[in-house]
Amino acid sequence: MRKRRPLGKGLEALIPSSRQATAGRVTEVYECSIDEIVPNSSQPRQAFDEEKLRDLTESVRNRGLIHPLIVRRLNGKYQIVAGERRWRAARLAGLKRVPVFVKDLTDSEVLELALIENLQREDLNPLEEAEAYRQLAREHGLSQAQIAQRVGRQRSSVTNSLRLLKLPERVKQALLAGTISMGHARAILALDSEAAQLKLAQRVVKEGLSVRECEQLAAGRKAGARRVRKRRAYSADERQLLDSLQRQLGTKVDLVHGRKGGRLIITYYSLEQLDEICQRLARR
Repeated sequence: MRKRRPLGKGLEALIPSSRQATAGRVTEVYECSIDEIVPNSSQPRQAFDEEKLRDLTESVRNRGLIHPLIVRRLNGKYQIVAGERRWRAARLAGLKRVPVFVKDLTDSEVLELALIENLQREDLNPLEEAEAYRQLAREHGLSQAQIAQRVGRQRSSVTNSLRLLKLPERVKQALLAGTISMGHARAILALDSEAAQLKLAQRVVKEGLSVRECEQLAAGRKAGARRVRKRRAYSADERQLLDSLQRQLGTKVDLVHGRKGGRLIITYYSLEQLDEICQRLARR
């Protein structure tokens, strides 16, 4: 199983250990009226799975709310920082009072920690995650590198996630519906025009194209737009060299000859693939 990189400080920054509690540096858990608690309008997660929420509601009805909500005081109420799904389940289960931690947090910290909680549980869809990153950048002035460091992601992952917001609306809907994957979406983004992106997305859905097939079509369209009048055919030795390089690097490789030299062109379709190519080259 692939090991996941830890996500920032996560909820460990919010829920105290017994040693910390003994030192008196944190607020203890206590119960408050569920009517005093309000959701966070900046919550990254906007879609809640109804079936999973019903299952959680039944569990809360039978066993109560085991883990406390994390909240902050805001305008005479308690705003949820982490645990909105549990709060919804508690309301549906008819609970009148729920356990909470009260923390003193800024708007930026609230968004950051809500994002971390959802990432840890893999609860966000790709566009919700991208929108949360954009909110951290726009409203709180964080660079992509700072966002990546705070939420425990690679910078390339944050960059790729933000690029999803540039997709045409119809392609976004296909991504949310699961008819195209994140890999398809990244390949589609390689095309410059919205019309070309829509056309390729339609082919993916209609023909059931794999991510690799989608990448190859996207690369072919871009290459076609740049193609010069005539390219000299490769010799047998050059073809053998290119085939060997393509097998070793796992991507398309081309030779372009000039008068006194030429270029070796290595094609990549995402920042993750570029990282992998660089690692393969470094090992040789």
